Amino acid sequence: MTAKEAAAGPGGAPASCCRVESVLSIDERGQMVLPKELRKRMGVETGDKLAVVSYESGGEVCCIALIKADALTEMVKDLLGPVMKEIL
Repeated sequence: MTAKEAAAGPGGAPASCCRVESVLSIDERGQMVLPKELRKRMGVETGDKLAVVSYESGGEVCCIALIKADALTEMVKDLLGPVMKEIL
């Protein structure tokens, strides 16, 4: 199986939800740099907050996702809003 086939979605269609954007290095202070083009596409600017979401497999963190904190707040409101209305 080629890398392209492995990255394909159902039925062999190209997967559009996930892709390797870049490979980052972590410096001695634990910091990394998001490439300028990726920051531009994400709309991330100096001072913006990013939430780090981790995924575990076999009891170990296997991958992380970065989500703009404002977007995460809206997602939580959308999910919990209807539930909170029913409770109140």
